[in-house]
Amino acid sequence: MSDPLALARPEIRALEAYEHAAWQPGLARLHANEVPWRGPADRSIAGLNRYPEPHPDALATQLAALYGVPAQCALACRGSDEAIDLLVRTFCTAGRDAVLVCPPTFGMYAVAARIQGAAVIAVPLARDRSYALDVPAIEARLADGNVRLVFLCSPNNPTGNLMAADDVRRVIATARGRALVVIDEAYAEFAAGNSWAHIIGAEPHAVILRTLSKAWGLAGARIGTLLADERIVGLLRKVIPPYAIAQPCIEAAEAALAPTQQRVAREWVAAIVAERERLQAGLAALPCVTRIWPSAANFLLVEFDDAARARARVQHAGLLVRDFSDRPGLGQALRITVGSPEQNDQLIGSLAC
Repeated sequence: MSDPLALARPEIRALEAYEHAAWQPGLARLHANEVPWRGPADRSIAGLNRYPEPHPDALATQLAALYGVPAQCALACRGSDEAIDLLVRTFCTAGRDAVLVCPPTFGMYAVAARIQGAAVIAVPLARDRSYALDVPAIEARLADGNVRLVFLCSPNNPTGNLMAADDVRRVIATARGRALVVIDEAYAEFAAGNSWAHIIGAEPHAVILRTLSKAWGLAGARIGTLLADERIVGLLRKVIPPYAIAQPCIEAAEAALAPTQQRVAREWVAAIVAERERLQAGLAALPCVTRIWPSAANFLLVEFDDAARARARVQHAGLLVRDFSDRPGLGQALRITVGSPEQNDQLIGSLAC
């Protein structure tokens, strides 16, 4: 079994992590240069006058349990965006290494790579096969030797489709010893398929990204989770800043993961899936809609005879949708988030005129 850290930048492997103030909550804190009093508007449990836990291990343990991996294999981050950035900075040397992306897909993979000075290799999804992975082309680019990260989004944003399990397995097998395969599962709760988290441990070069932003209703708290071999998690803990996650966000996430709130989240997911099907049926009946792509997420990718006109109608009704008509391979497409029943009815009505 190969060592995934062999793919990391040597200077990161040799890095000495910042030595933060000791975390011993049972003792009076006179070691971190904090103010001893809470502000009058402070409604937090722990107190905003105190630094939060440098690396919130209790929260990471809860997240690991949620996703079914050992606690040492989970890293809590400020959303999936921070996890993406950490991976690129840790595994890509500027001017030498590359990341591989499969557009149309989430744009932060390429942005993080370019900020780091890494090349971006694009292997487009096959539109004629419902935006499936082009596995032979991915395999060919991996053979070049400079790809350090392969980003696969499943369900994919903005197309909404799950990547075929056999295709993902082939990419993982090809990447062994060459690159990390990062599977972004931001929308997994809305999909019928199983998470890839079960391969953590068996595939040390596989990384899974999850988030509480979507199904858990915590987009404003920015809580993401990176699931990986414990050696990768240990290395990334040296790179992530201490106190990265603010105390109110930690407390919001811990409250959301309580059993009663987990039941609420499951009810939300069921309601959104049901509304997704109803919204799809309503849109399919409209003359201006030319195609609706199957979705396993909480949104639909919808093609129109005139995307700009459709977007203007929706906006006139007080609703915002995302225009992707200028992106290669997406045609006259708008990405429409599944809203409340009332919002969905309003959207359909705005397009029916």
